[in-house]
Amino acid sequence: MSGPKKKRRLVDTKEHATRARVAGFLRELGDRIESGSVVLRQGEEEVTTELPDALVLEISLDEKDKGERGLKKSLEVEVEWYEGPGWNQISLG
Repeated sequence: MSGPKKKRRLVDTKEHATRARVAGFLRELGDRIESGSVVLRQGEEEVTTELPDALVLEISLDEKDKGERGLKKSLEVEVEWYEGPGWNQISLG
């Protein structure tokens, strides 16, 4: 049996944006997820991933007291899936 595999980050970005920009990006991302293919570009770099029909959606809302800076809130939306045989819907043979 092999040990745990290392995580490899394919894209990592952070930007300051308006609420309208974030909402527009999420709408477009939703359309791409629905189509089954997402292409992420950052400068000259481009990563494409195909998504199966069965996904896991995880949403969390956190807050952290940053003292004089105030209360920092974080809304995270995470979509997960497995690739490879055996990770789609189960069926009986």
